[in-house]
Amino acid sequence: MKKPWVVGMTGASGAAYGVRLCRYLLDLGEHVHLIVTDAGWRVLKEELGWDAARRHESLDKHFGGLPGKLEYYPVFDIGAKTASGSFLTQGMIVVPCSMGTLSGIANGASDNLLERTADVMLKEGRKLIVVPRETPLHAIHLENMLKLARMGVRIIPAMPAFYHGPQTLDDIVDFMVGKILDCMDIEHQLFKRWGMPNDEETKGNPNRPH
Repeated sequence: MKKPWVVGMTGASGAAYGVRLCRYLLDLGEHVHLIVTDAGWRVLKEELGWDAARRHESLDKHFGGLPGKLEYYPVFDIGAKTASGSFLTQGMIVVPCSMGTLSGIANGASDNLLERTADVMLKEGRKLIVVPRETPLHAIHLENMLKLARMGVRIIPAMPAFYHGPQTLDDIVDFMVGKILDCMDIEHQLFKRWGMPNDEETKGNPNRPH
């Protein structure tokens, strides 16, 4: 049986990235274990209009009917499956990742299920990807990212590119999610890669990057 992925969502701006990633994985038939912090639910409400008071209903509304399987855990359910290294997963993606959660992971705090699960990924040598979203960055933010990078964590700052000619906000979200999927070794066609031809767009401007 294929091992599941863990997705963590925190209180940083960029909830659309986490939602799009979950939907993409579920569309592929993947098994996703989702952990959302209380601040993460606040961002889902403020940025996407989710009903944070009815969490399970919101998850059913936005993820129901997809081929994959979603399991949701409250952030303080420290006894959940993902808190144990004996529970096998393919890895974990924290998207978006607040600087507070980044600090907790970098310093081994394990104060909640999300941080504990990330700590499990580190101690078991599994894939851990964090998508920090903050600007500007000060020295502590950068030091925490460097600490994690030296431990093998993939750091994908939420810095969308524009060489693929995005036309909508969805195009920008898809670019970032595509970069995450690249690090997960999952094939996708969410954005046009640099150097890949596109006859329709290059006819009018042959020098335009794709």
